Parts: sequence; C-alpha cells; structure tokens
Amino acid sequence: MYTPKLSSRLAVEALGTFWLVFIGCGSAIFNGKFVRQALSDETPVQLGIGHLGVAIAFGLAVTTMAYAVGHVSGAHFNPAVTIGIAVAKRFQWREVPAYVGAQLVGGLLAGGALAGLVSSKGLATTGNLAANGYGAHSPGGFGLGGVLVVEALVTAFFVYIILGATKDDAPKGFAPLAIGFGLLLAHLVAIPISNASINPARSTAVAFFNGNDAVGQLWAFWVAPVVGGLIAGATYAWITGEEKEHLDISGSTDTVSNAALDDEGRPVLDS
Repeated sequence: MYTPKLSSRLAVEALGTFWLVFIGCGSAIFNGKFVRQALSDETPVQLGIGHLGVAIAFGLAVTTMAYAVGHVSGAHFNPAVTIGIAVAKRFQWREVPAYVGAQLVGGLLAGGALAGLVSSKGLATTGNLAANGYGAHSPGGFGLGGVLVVEALVTAFFVYIILGATKDDAPKGFAPLAIGFGLLLAHLVAIPISNASINPARSTAVAFFNGNDAVGQLWAFWVAPVVGGLIAGATYAWITGEEKEHLDISGSTDTVSNAALDDEGRPVLDS
C-alpha cells in the first residue's frame, strides 16, 4: 500500500477546502437570492437557487473533490472529520494538526477571494459572507442551545456516513456520492438554524471577513462540530459491532507505481 507524501496530502486538503468554501459559500452569497427585472416583467423575478440550491452546492463540492483527490489525502476538508476519524483509529493523531492547518489555510484563502469579489461590486462585506451564527445572527432566529445541538448532531451523522462509506466492504466507488449526499441533507436542516457550519474550517473561512459578531460566535462552530465528530468516532465501532481500525482514511491506494522499494521488494513510504 502506497501513501502519498505528507506535503502532497496537505496541498490537496487545502485545495479541497478552498473549493468547498468557494462553491458552497459563494453560492449562498451570490446566488442564494438573485432578483432580476426585465423591461417586460411587471414584478421582479427571483432567479436564485435558495436554500436547496446552496445545500446541493455544498454536497456537490465535496463529492467532486473527493473523487478528484480523495485517493491522495482521504478528502477530509473538515477539522471535525479529521478529528472524528482519528478518534475512530482510522487516521494518525500525529498528522491531525497538519491536516487542520491545511484546511484552515485553504478555507481562509477562499473566504478572502469571496470577500474580494463582494468588495469589487462596491458592496459591504459586513454581514454578507454567509457566516454562521446564533440568536440574532441565525437565519431562523434560533438560540445558542438549539444551534449547538443541531450542529453536533448533523456533524456526528456526517462522520458516521464517512466511516461507513469508506469501509473495505462498502460498495466500491460510491463513497464520495454517499458523503456528498450526507452533507447535502445536513445542510437542508442546518441552513435555517445556523447557516450550516458542520465544518469549523468553513466557518472560520468567512468569519474574519464577515464581521458582524461572526468572530465572537465562531467558538460555537468549532465546539459543536468537533463534539459531533468525537461522538461519531468514539461510538461507530460500538454501534456497528465492527472493529475496522486498520482501515485508514489517509489517501492510501491499493497499487504502487513508481515507488522506491527496499531490499525485500516492499514500497518505501515517504512522509
């Protein structure tokens, strides 16, 4: 089994997180509500994609990048996922900080790009970057308690889906689809409640550019998703009755090509 070098895995984690934030949050910012009125229209026409469209955008973003680079890094793109699968003994704890750092870098670059696009139209970024929030900053006016419960719950189920879809006896080639649909479904519930984090990197990516107390509330969108990931990672084997700790989600492949071999013909792993 060949594992790509760590630098390559970190690069694609940043790339994938960038894509997730840029497509998901970008869809919410620019196309969640898009009103136009032609000369022949008596009233403005809403051409935006709405909550359903934004949920689909997030789901497809993670699906496409999972197919594109999942074989390199495991396609985490989310600190809560990285921590959750480490708790499940499917990922090495020593690599968790590096993965989380790469995800934050990719997310912040995407957040900066989105903020730049908004500013280029002469619009204020404050409160307009699809930031997560509770209370007055919740789309549906939900309080902190409800937001914490929902974020932890949907993140836990999202990590359950990842752990199940990536087993060796799961249908081959379908894991990215299951994971993408899982993220889509989670967003359908969470968007009206918290604007759907489920991912601390996604929340951090836009909070510092959004202002409007997004930074002050950011802690909740680290605590709740990480708790959800911890719950899923700690209980998956117990719930399913399976012990699959040897199945890592770190970007390994079954074939070795152009890899250095030691004296006994085994691949030399470069980390």
